[in-house]
Amino acid sequence: MIQAKNIYKNYGLVEVLKGIDVSFKQGEIVSIVGESGAGKSTLLQILGTLDKPNKDSKTKLLFDSNEILSLKDKELSEFRNKNIGFIFQFHQLLPEFTALENVMLPGMIAKRQKKELTNKAKELLDFLNLSHRINHKPSELSGGEQQRVAVARALINQPKVIFADEPSGNLDSKNAEELHQLFFKLREEFNQTFIIVTHNHELAKMSDRILTMKDGNII
Repeated sequence: MIQAKNIYKNYGLVEVLKGIDVSFKQGEIVSIVGESGAGKSTLLQILGTLDKPNKDSKTKLLFDSNEILSLKDKELSEFRNKNIGFIFQFHQLLPEFTALENVMLPGMIAKRQKKELTNKAKELLDFLNLSHRINHKPSELSGGEQQRVAVARALINQPKVIFADEPSGNLDSKNAEELHQLFFKLREEFNQTFIIVTHNHELAKMSDRILTMKDGNII
C-alpha cells in the first residue's frame, strides 16, 4: 500500500534521515520505536505528507502505486484530506468547538454534505462511547475522551491509513490501554492501516510489526 524509497532529510547541517526504504501493507498495524532523536517523528511526517524529504531523483513515496511527491501543494492537501488521518500525543482539538464539531472539521474541508457528515460524526462518536459527550467542548472532557474525539476526527473521511505520533503518551495507563485496544478494534472494523510512533512497549508488542530506528536509519 505504501512504499518509501531512499528517504533522506536534513535540517541545515543536521542529517535526520539517512536513506530509508520501508513499506506497509493494507490493514497492517506497525509500531516505530527508538530513542528520542532517532528520526521517528520526522519519518512519520514525511510518510504522512506533512513534510517533504530532500530532493533526490531516486527518492519515491508511493500510495497504492501512485507517486505523490510530484503533486502540487493543493493536490497534496486534497490527497491528504481524503486518504490520511492523524492522531497526535496532544489531541489538537479546537477549544471553541464541541466534540461533534471537531470531528466534523476534516469532512467540512472536504466539502461533504452537512447532514451526511453530521450523521457520520455522531456514528463515530457513538462507536467510541462518546455519544453522551457530543456537545461538550474539549475543556469539559477527560484526557481519554479528548483523545477518542481526536481518533473520531482522524476517521471521519474514512482514510486508508492512520498515522499516530505518541498517541498514548499523554494518557494514564488505563486510558492508554483502552486506546491501544481501540486501534485493533478499528482495524478489524475498517481494515485501516495504522503506523504508530511510540515509546510504549506494550503497544509495540501488540503490533503486527515493530520497526526500530537508530541515528536516522531503520535497523
